[in-house]
Amino acid sequence: MIILGIESSCDDTSAAILKGTTILSNVIARQEVHEAYGGVVPELASRAHQQNIVPVVHHALKQAQVTLDQLDAIAFTRGPGLLGSLVVGTAFSKSLSLALNKPLIDVNHMVGHVLAHFIDHGENKKPSFPFICLTVSGGHTQLVLVRNYLDMEIVGSTIDDAAGEAFDKAAKLLGFPYPGGPLIDKYAETGDATRFQFSKPNIPGYNYSFSGLKTSILYTLQKLEREEPGFIAANQHDLSASIQKTILDILFKKLSQLSKDTGIIDIAIAGGVSANSGLRNRLKQLSSELGWNVFIPSFEYCTDNAAMIAITGKYMYEAGLFTDQRVTAQARMPVHRDLFKTDL
Repeated sequence: MIILGIESSCDDTSAAILKGTTILSNVIARQEVHEAYGGVVPELASRAHQQNIVPVVHHALKQAQVTLDQLDAIAFTRGPGLLGSLVVGTAFSKSLSLALNKPLIDVNHMVGHVLAHFIDHGENKKPSFPFICLTVSGGHTQLVLVRNYLDMEIVGSTIDDAAGEAFDKAAKLLGFPYPGGPLIDKYAETGDATRFQFSKPNIPGYNYSFSGLKTSILYTLQKLEREEPGFIAANQHDLSASIQKTILDILFKKLSQLSKDTGIIDIAIAGGVSANSGLRNRLKQLSSELGWNVFIPSFEYCTDNAAMIAITGKYMYEAGLFTDQRVTAQARMPVHRDLFKTDL
């Protein structure tokens, strides 16, 4: 089975070719235009997708040495994400499907992040069902109970802001350019994570909250800067380490509780923030302390990419879960058991 995957949920245009469970190509066009604005500008993102999608798909096919007539299906990100960006990928995929008379598969972006673990990549281990996946990105923070490839349920999520957004907002306050989350991770490596304390939310159940933490970071930095001008710039390493530790403490407290309550010890991470070295190291540490079997995706499959869309498309293809030309992009798209009963 050969599947073309297309991803356009935010600011990266990506196309991938999957054969079986092996990725033959995974091409990503990144948009640097947003750096000047300190964040993704939706209108600019959708325009860039229109410019990038044809050459990206062409390059993915060429790199994989696959022709259009060899494709068995086209899988694309239907949602969630920025609506304008999603519309570009959706419209292109529908048009290509119609022109080639190939099956069309609409994929949930967040399901793709989870199923990226099942891409054959070297000697990578794959989690056993059921497992828990902590999915952390700029727009989402979720604890997902994964019972099977197409049977998963969000048992905990953020009630306001995502962890990735907290990283980026904190980075901006520290004076880092966009995207600043990776820079916090870099500076944290040589910082004292115990030097500064920030408030942590007390949210019941398995849900998260990061709005209060962002406010705590803002007020703390404002106070320190008033008392000693130039303090932030002079202490970026310790501040980064302390901020990162606080965010990770919040994430792993809920994850540990869910694992304890369910007895599930196969633990995976996914999403853009799963590329964070502090997150990865903490997971490995807990692996030895709590006896977890941990699964960490390759860096190339952490951020938004079409390979994860293609692998999800494979399992949906095998289950006969196709869509048609009536399908539309969805900015909001939940993950639940009935997700794969497509609502056009």
